[in-house]
Amino acid sequence: MKMSFKVLPLVASLAAVSAFAQVPAEITPPAGNKAVLTLVGSGDLTYECKAVADKPGTFAWTFAGPNAKLWDANKKEVGKYYGGPTWESNDGSKVTGKQLAVAPGAAGSIPLQLVQANPSTGEGAMKDVTYIQRLKTVGGVAPASPACAAGNVGAKTTVPYQADYVFFKKG
Repeated sequence: MKMSFKVLPLVASLAAVSAFAQVPAEITPPAGNKAVLTLVGSGDLTYECKAVADKPGTFAWTFAGPNAKLWDANKKEVGKYYGGPTWESNDGSKVTGKQLAVAPGAAGSIPLQLVQANPSTGEGAMKDVTYIQRLKTVGGVAPASPACAAGNVGAKTTVPYQADYVFFKKG
């Protein structure tokens, strides 16, 4: 069953970001980084059924990658988010990164997250991004059904999700 999400109202300033309900310290970027852009990502997270390496005879849905569109405060599609992880703006700039920390999200939703950005490519919105925060997550957790078992190893399934992505730069 496909679920659809409305694009949530967005914020674009540090003051508005600090107004989010209690951003956990473990996913807060270091001092000296300023929130410069917030986008809503909505789409699907793909999971693949795999054998658990250190537990013979055990199988689990394993995160395989995202496929989402990025929306601005005016509900205009401005980019995409996909495996890497990669956030790519329609202006051609893009940034990849490495997860640094997670914190629990709402019940039934993927965790909140802090990603340290790698040097960006291209000129534009993603140029000089230092950190990306994932907030306000909705959905996206690995499925409980269908079960992941020996008979469907390699099977993939998608789960709808939505999250706010806050982009930081030095400043």
